Amino acid sequence: MRGLVTMPAVLTWTVVLASGGIVNGTLSRQGAAGEAAERALPTDVYPDSRNRLPAIRRNDLDERGKKAYDEAVSGARSPGIPQGAAAIRLHGSGVNVRWAAPVGRQLTELAILTTAREHDQPYEWSLHEMEAIAVGLDPAVINSVRHRSPLRGIGEKEATIIQAGRELFSRHQLSSETYARGLKLLGKSNLVDMLDLMAGYSGTATRLTAFNQQMPPGWKQFLPLPFRPSDDIHQDSRSRLPLIRNQGPNQQAVPLYSRQLAPEGTGPGQIARHGGGLKSLETSVGPRLVSLAILVTAREHDAQYEWTVSEPAALEKGLEPSIVDIIRSRKPLTGLGERDAAVIEFGRELFGKHNVSAETYARALKAFGERDLVDLVGLMAQHSSDAALVIAFDQHLPDGQKGLLPIP
Repeated sequence: MRGLVTMPAVLTWTVVLASGGIVNGTLSRQGAAGEAAERALPTDVYPDSRNRLPAIRRNDLDERGKKAYDEAVSGARSPGIPQGAAAIRLHGSGVNVRWAAPVGRQLTELAILTTAREHDQPYEWSLHEMEAIAVGLDPAVINSVRHRSPLRGIGEKEATIIQAGRELFSRHQLSSETYARGLKLLGKSNLVDMLDLMAGYSGTATRLTAFNQQMPPGWKQFLPLPFRPSDDIHQDSRSRLPLIRNQGPNQQAVPLYSRQLAPEGTGPGQIARHGGGLKSLETSVGPRLVSLAILVTAREHDAQYEWTVSEPAALEKGLEPSIVDIIRSRKPLTGLGERDAAVIEFGRELFGKHNVSAETYARALKAFGERDLVDLVGLMAQHSSDAALVIAFDQHLPDGQKGLLPIP
């Protein structure tokens, strides 16, 4: 179960199964061999779930777990079956991982720092470095993460968490060796908790980076960056969004940085106040552009499962095959409509460079307006979290379904 952030609901899509290999009612030898190869799973992937965790049964869960199971089923693509990231989260401890993970605060802060480092996210890093020191994390371990140093001399659990984050966020994969080491050292539910925490904070990093959240005046920024942040920020909020002091009746701040960890007027809660939510976004921009944003996110994470599940539905929602191909093959954006080009370029910079230029941001703001842009980023952040989780647990497509995304 997810224990750190209440995210907006996400769209669910219907999977279209690929067919092939049938000749006059019988499988050709070549087709049979190809399908057999597709059915072959890695040794650490379970056939029932087609990921690294066994399929979970509702009757094996406590009451809290059963409630989470039912919520996962209600949003599933196939009736009655939890799937993808939602199914994976059911294996967690069910606690608020941010504050009460069984592994302890030192390791959870290390997981968050690793995530912030791999996303070049200075605000997230700086606040959590202070928090990590406060809960007793060894400064030498923090510096190893900060400088991406070799992991010699670091405890096994710490080294495994750092290595998992480096693989997951820089390579968009988690090796069987690193996964097995994490499973042995942490156990199943704790490993799910830690990887889900990292996936969640990758979504938070997405929001913070998109709106160029900077530290308040007088607060030190502790992370070395490979780029110079733009200066297109409001002085009161220290982000690209003006300060909102009072929430409207239908707005809720994201309770990620609770206990006043975020300085007043800054952070993901402040950003969330500018949005209207998923339903508002769907009504305003339409399902076609929503599906485009989802595909861009999947492409920039090399997320085969998320892409293949989402592409057929995107076509059904009116997204043109030519634009799908531009996203899939990372082609130039020449000739695209302003809104389409703005979303694609925004996503490419956000996820590929961890820095959205002032020009790209201004273009997207002009195309969508503040509220819809906040909601588009929120949607992409949620799907980036889900992509990270299904990649971590090596979620495979249903037997016989071909991947639609070319991945080296």
